[in-house]
Amino acid sequence: MKLKQMLCAVVAAGVLTSCGTEAKKEPKVAEKKAKEFEYVVEQFADIKVLRYQIPGFDELTLKEKKLVYYLTQAGLSGRDIMWDQNYRHNLEIRAALENINSNFKGDKESEDFKAFTTYLKRVWFSNGIHHHYSNDKLKPTFSKEYLGTLLKETNTELSAEALDVIFNDKDAKKVNKKAGVDNVLASAVNFYGADITSKDVEDFYAKADKGPEGQPIEAGLNSKLVREDGKLVEKVWKSGGMYGQAIDKIIYWLEKAKEVAENEKQAKTLELLIEYYKTGDLHTWDEYAIAWVESTEGNIDWINGFIEVYNDPKGYRGSYETIVQIKDFDMSKKMKVLSDNAQWFEDNSPLDPSHKKKDVVGVSYKTVNVAGEAGDASPSTPIGVNLPNNNWIRQQHGSKSVSLGNIIGSYNNAGGTGRLKEFANDQEEIDLEIKYGKLADKLHTALHEVIGHASGVINEGIGQPKETLKNYASTMEEGRADLVGLYYLMDSKLQELGLVDDWQKVGKAAYDGYIRNGLMTQLIRINLGDDIEEDHMVNRQWVSAWAFEQGAKDNVIEKVTRDGKTYYNINDYEKLREIFGRLLKEAQRIKSEGDFEAAKALVEGYGVKVDQNIHKEVLDRNAQFTSAPYNGFVNPVLEPVMDAEGNITDIKIKQPETFEEQMNFYAKNYNFLPVKN
Repeated sequence: MKLKQMLCAVVAAGVLTSCGTEAKKEPKVAEKKAKEFEYVVEQFADIKVLRYQIPGFDELTLKEKKLVYYLTQAGLSGRDIMWDQNYRHNLEIRAALENINSNFKGDKESEDFKAFTTYLKRVWFSNGIHHHYSNDKLKPTFSKEYLGTLLKETNTELSAEALDVIFNDKDAKKVNKKAGVDNVLASAVNFYGADITSKDVEDFYAKADKGPEGQPIEAGLNSKLVREDGKLVEKVWKSGGMYGQAIDKIIYWLEKAKEVAENEKQAKTLELLIEYYKTGDLHTWDEYAIAWVESTEGNIDWINGFIEVYNDPKGYRGSYETIVQIKDFDMSKKMKVLSDNAQWFEDNSPLDPSHKKKDVVGVSYKTVNVAGEAGDASPSTPIGVNLPNNNWIRQQHGSKSVSLGNIIGSYNNAGGTGRLKEFANDQEEIDLEIKYGKLADKLHTALHEVIGHASGVINEGIGQPKETLKNYASTMEEGRADLVGLYYLMDSKLQELGLVDDWQKVGKAAYDGYIRNGLMTQLIRINLGDDIEEDHMVNRQWVSAWAFEQGAKDNVIEKVTRDGKTYYNINDYEKLREIFGRLLKEAQRIKSEGDFEAAKALVEGYGVKVDQNIHKEVLDRNAQFTSAPYNGFVNPVLEPVMDAEGNITDIKIKQPETFEEQMNFYAKNYNFLPVKN
């Protein structure tokens, strides 16, 4: 599970060589001293691209630096997988657009070419031609005829089907989870053959191997389901299988990482990950996940694999993702207190007693600093992650929760208070957000990940949420974890544990920000007239809208109209906490009992539809701000320093100057898949 960054811009307010490979061309980079560090790279369309630093990297030993380097190389080696997973034409389209961009000799100052450049950057940012957040197909503002001219002038090949799909209405949604449609047929994501239906998927996995009783594997996690000779079969993502060329590169770098592991447990964990990539065996994936969650010593950690299932309308298939992490020693020490008290939070939650865990096992929480990301985590990155996702492993072996400290820090340093002042109801709300908002956000992320996702049990005999709650599973889980965080953000226990100095003010700032975002400001991310579809946005609205309705009788949350503008003011924070507690209890009941109809009623009734008058007002009020609603990152370049014998003597960090520079560098050095897979 990962917590997507949602607050910035809405609320806040080397020469690389390897054995047997050609030396890679070093990109142009700009070294910057920490005190002069420029967080903002550039802005285009609805995107702002940022940089992040890697605190603590220079303090690592050479062996640790090598481990970080090898893990980041492994991650980047699989980036093409994510592109192909997102849509079957993405790699072909990307290759064509990049060739035009590199070889066009005509007028690059024309409005058409500027529009082409913006479109290319949007495609880069989204890892494909569908918007990274809304899932809508990106619409070029240049004509098909102009692109045809560019293709001809640069001798670039692009199939007729791929050319057409850029401009037509086919495959309009990458992921479509709406009720009343065949979610698989209506989704362009490349997890299923073009003729596969939702019923095909359900029937196939009803009979598929689910593993030992009580210890189910994540069936379908690492394969594409297709029809061959009239039969449904899985094309497994592994060495020698689908995506094998890129996976072999991943394995190469993981083997090197294993050689410099910090300890025996870490080396064994990497060995299992390598074996999984070689075989595609999901039982090995579970062995790896257990070893990974129990490998808690050392300063370096990683996330690597086919992991989050948000992009699958049926919730089976994992998107390729990697995050390489260095422990943030100071913050991890402070936040360990949450992990140490996880049982207290479970025991004191408002859940039905039968839905509480008797023993919260091995919850591990750390603040980390990101050293590199790829796939589903880049350029748009989460701010917190809780893994593994397999429920029985979480219950029996625990989980790891991390907050990406340097990512959050970059967001905060690149933000402003303009939108806050526009949408907050009064000066008290503004002052609370400015003084306590960052801490409240950080604590909510921690509570969401380490307590929220680790909380609760599924009733015996009830299937996994992807089977019982189906297309509503992801948004229900994210909302449930949000509610755990919200419930405890207004609790004196946080002050007793030394995490805050004024729990009431931190809680008020958290509640103000959540309601303001859930009912209003997140709407700047979607077009007028559209429904909300992205799981995290949906969950923030159903939580907020349900709470608003439930508190109407007592005016707990007041809708205020002033000078033609709408605001939401919380009149009773304690009663709002009680409402969050009731909704948390119900959300856990829905998960524990697998109550599909109740999940549907909650999500469809409160989370999807948008008040069009409010939406128009929000967009009109937001028009004054030039800061883009979506943020993402370029990754620092890790550059090995070699001696005369070719041995690595150090790893240096360089920062890319532009987003285009980084993406061109990636295209030249990490392009391992054919355009058709």
